[in-house]
Amino acid sequence: MPKTAGIILIGNEILSGKTVDANAAYLCRELRELGVEVRRVVVIPDEVSLIAEEVAAFSKAFDLVFTSGGVGPTHDDVTIEGVARAMGVPVVRHPELVALLERYYRDKVTDAALRMAEIPEGAELITGNGLRFPNVAMRNVYVLPGVPEIFRRKFDAMRERFRDAPIHLKNVFVRIGEGTLADYLNRLLDGFPLLLVGSYPELSNPEYQVKVTLESRDRGYLEQALADFLGRLPGDAVVKVT
Repeated sequence: MPKTAGIILIGNEILSGKTVDANAAYLCRELRELGVEVRRVVVIPDEVSLIAEEVAAFSKAFDLVFTSGGVGPTHDDVTIEGVARAMGVPVVRHPELVALLERYYRDKVTDAALRMAEIPEGAELITGNGLRFPNVAMRNVYVLPGVPEIFRRKFDAMRERFRDAPIHLKNVFVRIGEGTLADYLNRLLDGFPLLLVGSYPELSNPEYQVKVTLESRDRGYLEQALADFLGRLPGDAVVKVT
């Protein structure tokens, strides 16, 4: 079975509209490229009980769980505590992280800064790939920061551990509207029920009206479905295939 994933975005600033999340879209694209199927994305406030509830549920439901936000030295950075509570373990201060912080702050590390050395007991520290500060993973839960630039850097450092069988994709750009196109898509799915099909109108694009996506983990199956679909469409309907 292919790997599944859930994403938990944590932060009052997202729910209040003060910050526009960029991490979920990025992670969905990256995981899709790796062959991982994202099944759910939620946004929750900085509350330990809610974080624990969602992490516990996601950890049971999906192969991989990624949290974004709520890690750092301030009062509202409570993700680590929430993850620990979800897993039924205490929060502990890791000596390796303490040493990293002391070197970074040149022995002037504050109690607030030392909060960044706290992890759920038994969590894995993922180092390497140029990371200055390790990633934290608790079982199948990967704790990532909310700042997009840092989020991407930290995910990229460990992305290969998540790779699964690839999902192959074909894009078909057509000049006919969804109303007419729907019949062709229904017939396509009758013949290829395991195909994943998407239909995306482009109302302001002068070249085409709809982008159709065909996806499958079986490249041969996808190629057969594509040939069938193109063979049924009117000759002047297809703008391009990528």
